[in-house]
Amino acid sequence: MADPIVRTIAALTHGRFLIDVPPDTAPPYHLLVGFHGYGESAEQHLEQLRQIPGASGWLLAAVQGLHRFYSPGRPDDVVASWMTWQDREQSIADNVAYIDAVIAAIVADYPIVRLVFAGFSQGVAMAYRAAVFGASRSQGVIALGGDVPPDVLDRSAAAFPPVLIGRGAQDTWYTDQRMGADIADLQAKGVAVRAVVFEGGHEWNEAFGEAAGELLKRVASAE
Repeated sequence: MADPIVRTIAALTHGRFLIDVPPDTAPPYHLLVGFHGYGESAEQHLEQLRQIPGASGWLLAAVQGLHRFYSPGRPDDVVASWMTWQDREQSIADNVAYIDAVIAAIVADYPIVRLVFAGFSQGVAMAYRAAVFGASRSQGVIALGGDVPPDVLDRSAAAFPPVLIGRGAQDTWYTDQRMGADIADLQAKGVAVRAVVFEGGHEWNEAFGEAAGELLKRVASAE
């Protein structure tokens, strides 16, 4: 029996993102946009962003992946993922357009002067893609426990902001070898990279949060 013909078609769907209460500082604001890991929610990731020292002075937004499902074992909890290998190129384009629309919606409501993207686990690839492929120029990427996607590495160093990479020493998914390869690839392109390894596993950790806070402080104080 012959293989079927595979086609794709664009379909309209609605994404979901959370904006934290605006900081007490006077506008314009610095904006930190975060992307959760596989099987997590925007609510969970917003709590992670809130833990970063100094983040209370930023406008925080957590974006939820377009592919929602019920959490296994917790049928009342809705979680999400970003993409799979299937129709990869189309999914990347859809996600980048989604994030561009999120940023445009935020900017329409709040004046923004600085922008940083953050990601955990599967959300790391989204943070890189938003920074490199997105319509809005960013001043930093915070990447915890996830790879640099190969499509991003095709771009020149000029497309990249400074990058903070982190992993837990006991993380068996984002290993020391994978982190080392990412650092080498980015540095070979001339991208400014800082790496942090903390005691812990595949998790958002307080020690990494402190390093992320230092990046936010540098970005906020830059002329």
